[in-house]
Amino acid sequence: MDINASIIDQQLTGLLEKHSDWLPVGDDNKKRSAAFVLLCMANCLDIPLDDAVELLTEGGNDAGVDGLHIGEIEDGEFLVTVFQGKYKINNLDGTANFPENGVQKAVNTVQTLFDPAKEIDLNPLLKPKVEEIRSLVRDGYIPNVRVVLCNNGAKWNQQAQRWIDQSGLPEKQTLWIHFNHNSIVEILRKTKSVNDTLRLVGDAVFENFNFRRVVIGKVQVSEIAELFNRHHDQLLQRNIRRYLGLNENRVNADIHRTLADPNSRENFYFFNNGITIICKNFRHNALQGANYQLKLENMQVINGGQTCKTIQQTLDSPDFFADYQNTYVMVRVYELADDDQGFVTDITYATNSQNPVDLRDLRSNDEIQKNLELGIKDLGYTYKRQREEGGSGSNIITSSIAAEATLAVWREKPHQAKFHRKEHFGKLYDDIFKNLNAVQAVLAVLIFRDVENERKRPSEAAPPPFMPYASHYISMLVGRELLHDQGIELKDVSHRNFGEIMQRLQKNKATYHARAVEKVSDALKQCYGAREVSLQQLSATFRRGDLLEMLNAENGRCP
Repeated sequence: MDINASIIDQQLTGLLEKHSDWLPVGDDNKKRSAAFVLLCMANCLDIPLDDAVELLTEGGNDAGVDGLHIGEIEDGEFLVTVFQGKYKINNLDGTANFPENGVQKAVNTVQTLFDPAKEIDLNPLLKPKVEEIRSLVRDGYIPNVRVVLCNNGAKWNQQAQRWIDQSGLPEKQTLWIHFNHNSIVEILRKTKSVNDTLRLVGDAVFENFNFRRVVIGKVQVSEIAELFNRHHDQLLQRNIRRYLGLNENRVNADIHRTLADPNSRENFYFFNNGITIICKNFRHNALQGANYQLKLENMQVINGGQTCKTIQQTLDSPDFFADYQNTYVMVRVYELADDDQGFVTDITYATNSQNPVDLRDLRSNDEIQKNLELGIKDLGYTYKRQREEGGSGSNIITSSIAAEATLAVWREKPHQAKFHRKEHFGKLYDDIFKNLNAVQAVLAVLIFRDVENERKRPSEAAPPPFMPYASHYISMLVGRELLHDQGIELKDVSHRNFGEIMQRLQKNKATYHARAVEKVSDALKQCYGAREVSLQQLSATFRRGDLLEMLNAENGRCP
């Protein structure tokens, strides 16, 4: 029995015991397989388990897709991650290859799902997501596809690889990833301290500044590749960006092209912004005049992780041989004490804020977030400012869900709440959190949760077809109804009337929800008349915010 495979199987047992309701109906074997996919998605995407549940699509007519994640639009492109899982229930030796027929099915799936012209019969969990993808494609956005094949064994064999190579799928848009029990365990062990040596080439600048030590120098890119081959993503735990791969990120692809081109690679030092490393302590031979060896204790890359991983993948490619002796990258090393964590956050924010991917952790220590934490605690709830704090439950409120709910319910920007999540702690931060008190945040979350629960487990036998896309709009309308019935404006919502407002919400939430659904339905009729509307059209309508103008006006037409 493989130790890592045994560890993961034990975790699946815990999932089955605690959260059986998250998993598809069926016997324990079916639930265990779904739990494995759930665990893979949560760790691969770095999201909580209860968020990963939303991505499960396993069931009849699933086209071999067990999970599906749709990323946000960036530079006219969007990332789709397709998960397919194969879990060996009775074999935990970790040696079985991912099956050939599973790979072939995944190839067929990708060839079909992303072509809006191809008809396909899908289950109710998967179909709305696929039609949302196809709607984006019809609007001219380019999908980049990451196919993650998960199992508790080895990678697929050469014959399966030939299915991929002969598929005709464009390499620039499709990335195939093997993710298994070892991958999960490696992520779970991510807190391990990294101590290693970094060789600088030529002169370097050493300086004591504001009671901290700094060194700036240049390092061969081959040194960076070897460093990441030794420690992998353990070096990136303080980095706010997750590695997206060459095919899913334009900047990474540009880095790769520069390294691959013999005419430009020697200028890589000038083209790249460099790498920022923090450590608890660094040592060097100060008697040398150049070519120092730095011994670093507890080192972390807080900026330049994309550069490091792209260097690693490029130099490790078995089909790529080149001379990198004169190819360098600039490295900045900051020696920071244990009590400098606030300063670490400031550095990380400053060096990453040009391209905010997920700034939740970086905003977690500002005054707004701390005040919300205190206020929400007084209301009987726990506010999680940082991702790594984890936890789930009815009394747990994460800053990410608070931002999404507030933007939809009180700021009345439901389309931005759903489709611009990466900007919630970036460009939209002030719009969301400025003048937001704890009671308003809690109410927004509770309204959004109620609406989402109705979407996931509808009380109606045949809910309207637009329901998978409408939660944020319905939440906004429920918030309007609540304030109207209470006879107050948002600015009047505070701890003094929290109990009264909560009672009204709990008493009337079913009525508010029904009214909101009716208003959305009426707005769609004004837009499209009596004709049948496809799921692709519905997805586009809610994404563009067409209904927002209809719902804000007594009469009018869709733009």
